[in-house]
Amino acid sequence: MRFSLFLLALSLFSITAWSQITISGTITDDNDKPIPFASVLIRNTTRGTSANSEGNYKLQLPKGKYEILYKAIGFQQQGREIDLTENLTVNVQLNTAAYQLKDVIVRAGGEDPAYAIIRKAIRKRKTYLNEVDAYTCEVYLKGLQRSLGAPKKFLGQNIDNMAKQIGLDSNRKGIVYLSESESKLTVMKPDLVHEEMLSSKVSGSNRAFSFNRAGEIKVNLYENFQAYQGISNRPLISPIADNALNYYNYKWLGTTEENGETINKIQVIPKHSFEPVFSGMIYIIDDSWRINSFDLQITKSANLNIVDTLKISEQYMPVGKKNWMPASIKFDFTGGLFGFKFGGYFLAVYRDYNLDPKINKKEFEELMRVPVGVNKKDSTYWKQQRPVPLTSEEVTDYSKKAVLAAKRESKPYLDSLDSVNNRITPGKILLTGVLIRHRTKNEFITFAPLPTTLLYNTVEGFAINYQMSYLKKIDTITNKYLRISPNIRYGFSNHLFNANVNGNVPIGLANLGFNVGTDMTDMNNLYPASVLSNTFNSLIRRRNLQKLYEKRFAGLSLSRRITGGWLGSVSTEYADREWYPNSSNFSFFHTQKQYTSNNPLQPDLDVPLFPRNQSFKVNITTSYNFSNKYVTYPSGRYYMPSKYPTVEVSYTKAISNVFGSDADYDLLTASVSKSNIPMGVYGLSGFYIGAGKFLTAKQIYYPDYVHFLGNEGFGYRIAPNRFLLLPLYNFSTPDKYFEAHLEHNFMGYILNNVPLIRKLKLQEIVDFNYLATPTLKNYYEIGFGAQYFGIRLMYGLSFSGTKRLDSGLKIGFSFP
Repeated sequence: MRFSLFLLALSLFSITAWSQITISGTITDDNDKPIPFASVLIRNTTRGTSANSEGNYKLQLPKGKYEILYKAIGFQQQGREIDLTENLTVNVQLNTAAYQLKDVIVRAGGEDPAYAIIRKAIRKRKTYLNEVDAYTCEVYLKGLQRSLGAPKKFLGQNIDNMAKQIGLDSNRKGIVYLSESESKLTVMKPDLVHEEMLSSKVSGSNRAFSFNRAGEIKVNLYENFQAYQGISNRPLISPIADNALNYYNYKWLGTTEENGETINKIQVIPKHSFEPVFSGMIYIIDDSWRINSFDLQITKSANLNIVDTLKISEQYMPVGKKNWMPASIKFDFTGGLFGFKFGGYFLAVYRDYNLDPKINKKEFEELMRVPVGVNKKDSTYWKQQRPVPLTSEEVTDYSKKAVLAAKRESKPYLDSLDSVNNRITPGKILLTGVLIRHRTKNEFITFAPLPTTLLYNTVEGFAINYQMSYLKKIDTITNKYLRISPNIRYGFSNHLFNANVNGNVPIGLANLGFNVGTDMTDMNNLYPASVLSNTFNSLIRRRNLQKLYEKRFAGLSLSRRITGGWLGSVSTEYADREWYPNSSNFSFFHTQKQYTSNNPLQPDLDVPLFPRNQSFKVNITTSYNFSNKYVTYPSGRYYMPSKYPTVEVSYTKAISNVFGSDADYDLLTASVSKSNIPMGVYGLSGFYIGAGKFLTAKQIYYPDYVHFLGNEGFGYRIAPNRFLLLPLYNFSTPDKYFEAHLEHNFMGYILNNVPLIRKLKLQEIVDFNYLATPTLKNYYEIGFGAQYFGIRLMYGLSFSGTKRLDSGLKIGFSFP
């Protein structure tokens, strides 16, 4: 029975496939040169396709009579009526559009007619933005990225060999990424999107899924701003934004007729090239003042990141009697970094719009679905379904890399590759660390580079803290890993040896964490001073920032996602804690100065801060970010960052007389935070607000206090709850606290107006930090500075009430 049904389904598919007739050809200009990515549409439908980069097109249709429209931005549209009974070749030549400057007189010194048209388009912006409540459509997506040049070596790596492995030529040029996919897109205003990938093909891999996303390859000039994170620090301003006249000049270039509509061609000219604005052409329909198409670009003069030029072209098509929807969108880009030059494009072709779909709003919780098997479609399927023909170069790339993929995914090749890469060399030991991979066993072992394991502090003197890690993929479908990380530590001055191991074991939907052993630990459990910072400050500036104690411990934790944006964890730890005095007085410079003691509250006396004690505590933490958005891949469900704040509540109970525990207290804390809040052209804001109180404190020791992320060194790690100038240990509290942090990043809004400096692509940062405890009343800081990628230079001032406490220049890093 099942076999019969299979044969029936196969027969129906074959009949459907063979009933389609192909119309194909080449679209050229009046000089017989191909027009790349011209649009091919069927009148009075939402079906169509796009030509490829060589001007070739292909369209599959059932038998029948059709009027085919051929159009491209800047060219006069042509229509062909055909009676399709068999495969047909139709080559089309499009003439450059002639735009007439009739019936308009522009007097010297008068306003260009374009401004009146743009003002009308701006007034209609919100109407067209909200015109369609919801829709579904199918989208064909194609992405191609190519290497335009690369150095032979980079950071000690042989780029030439890598280039050969991925199919590039001897000059390290060629296609790096080629992928096609089809998606079903569902959209509901104002910003709900659900996308389901229907098929996926990636050149050079039989297992990978396409990176193409219809939800990301989009541009809507009816929105005031176009945000392209990573490419531009600031959102790009639409030529018909409410405040567009402040950023653009316009020039009317005439009109042409198309499908009974008068189309105005308007040149878009930035008033200042360094602003986040476009240049190019926008085509607006007369009387309705809606966008017909546009061909815009933005260049590196606007301080783009990585890419030098980004070109965006979009054509609209009528859907129904009064609506227009995107027919195709194309992104072109070129760029370079560190000697690597690249270019490419992403293309989206839309079809089969439904403007009155039946939608279950719950499906919008899932932003993207990539079902199992969508990357297993064979060449027959793609030959039938691919709406945009491949170029000869793309056919060769698929063919050549299919052979490479079969080789790269074979066990002999992977074993031989591991055999070569797993060789241990002095360079790996000293510089990069050692990575031993057994790909066919899904095992990975890493050893830290030796220099990163060396440190100095006044408690241990010179010390080694060596880490390694073992990683084993235990579920290849859901990408779950077993991790075990041993660590050994020895102080050459106090002669203390410590060793511990921590790890993570997936258990169903939860993760079980464990740690056991001994270690030298920072008294501030937020680790405000990094090991590198403390080593530098001690040896060079003779400032021992870290205050340490020895902890013998065993702990377990269990964490999981309860539902949606609601996370929860429970953990327990037993610890035997012992304070130690300084044992080393060494530094390279400033030897006449005295180190502070290992007691931050009595820096001139090396007396114990707390007696040796034991603690047994249990912690329960939960957080919620008011969002249930996720994407689904064959490997599992992955939740996306929320546009709402995250609320976190934590309760810690230290229980006395369990395994000899001395500590006895109850601590309740809560926080609310949000980063990257968009403020339009004015940048991004973020905040963190936290508060807490010891409900009981019958027996509490200094390591149990609530600590804060202070800073006493020159460098610091950027974090939402970071203070610029707060001492690391002095104001930790055994009582209650309230802290607040506000940060705004102007993303170049101010400095981009300063010649020469704008080339540095600096981002202006303003900070405000506040703390109140029973012993520290109304402490606050004001900081301002600039950031370049992940590094920022800040100048801070701190006050208690009206009294100024400290000031200083600090350098922050967004990495540990």
